[in-house]
Amino acid sequence: MRVIAGTARGLRLDCPAGVARPMMDRVRGAVFSSLGEAVPGARALDLFAGSGAIGIEALSRGAASCHFVDRNRKAAEVIRTNLARAKLTGSVRLQDVAAYLGSATPAAFDLVFADPPFALETGDPAHPHSLLAGSNLARCVAPGGFFVVELPQEPPRPDPSWELLRNRRYGQAWVAMYRRTSDA
Repeated sequence: MRVIAGTARGLRLDCPAGVARPMMDRVRGAVFSSLGEAVPGARALDLFAGSGAIGIEALSRGAASCHFVDRNRKAAEVIRTNLARAKLTGSVRLQDVAAYLGSATPAAFDLVFADPPFALETGDPAHPHSLLAGSNLARCVAPGGFFVVELPQEPPRPDPSWELLRNRRYGQAWVAMYRRTSDA
């Protein structure tokens, strides 16, 4: 796994063994290609951050800031190491995703990425279906901001706070891109 573009282009990133299933390089490349000019200067959030690859890619491509959230201590350590090796700065939060979103500052992020464990149960408050149906995620994303999620099945239909912009299958995973349409 490597950083695809930007200031840290080509840097190989560590991945916490047995903890994370990182988004494939080609999928990450397609996501950032779709986001294009929305990345430079953006405030980003990497949920279920694992290795931090998605947020580090955003920072490398010019995002103004990135917060990384993962509840696994080993993942948090790997993210800090990867940030240092990439010579990039970001804040790492050791916390459950649902709890973090419940306490985050409203409209704080322009880009939110989520690559949750595929084994996450549908009823879990941190499951993407729950996040899209609830108000905490929408409250944290600035109007016009984006939510990009990788899932093991076709993504859910969003409530009116979200517009599904893109939905594509890559091997065993689906990647969906939503845009925040209104105030939550």
